[in-house]
Amino acid sequence: MQKEYNLSHTNVERHGHLPDLLPEQYEADFYSWTLQQAALLKAGKFAELDLNNLIEEVESMGRSEQRELESRLTVLLLHLLKWKYQPVRRGKSWELTIKGQRIRFAKVLKSNPGLKSRLPEILSDAYQLAVIKAAKETKLDETVFPAECPWKLEDITHSEFYPE
Repeated sequence: MQKEYNLSHTNVERHGHLPDLLPEQYEADFYSWTLQQAALLKAGKFAELDLNNLIEEVESMGRSEQRELESRLTVLLLHLLKWKYQPVRRGKSWELTIKGQRIRFAKVLKSNPGLKSRLPEILSDAYQLAVIKAAKETKLDETVFPAECPWKLEDITHSEFYPE
């Protein structure tokens, strides 16, 4: 039978202790595990930390931020491709999506300036995905679109840039 733990911040502060959670708790009750790890860090009990899983989670957080940046750029590129290759279908919706994705991209990058060095790779990956999505949505063949991104990142993210 598995123990249930009340690890709310108030409970930890009020009672000054944490129940012992084994590393297996990471798999069984991730939420409680995160509260426990945070409390151990705050208490300076570094020897009690589940370091292997904690390291994995911290690395995963960084990868998640990179995926978010790539996702924003993929959607932005998708709409720029549709804008260029389907001019008769241009509309307010595409324009607003482009504006919104530029803002979201800039926000993620501002919060994660360490990703700037990865931008060439992120742009390349995002463009490949955008071409596939653009081909699917426009019903155009993938070969219609350039094999590599035809625009500089500075242009893509500039508020006045719309490819003709």
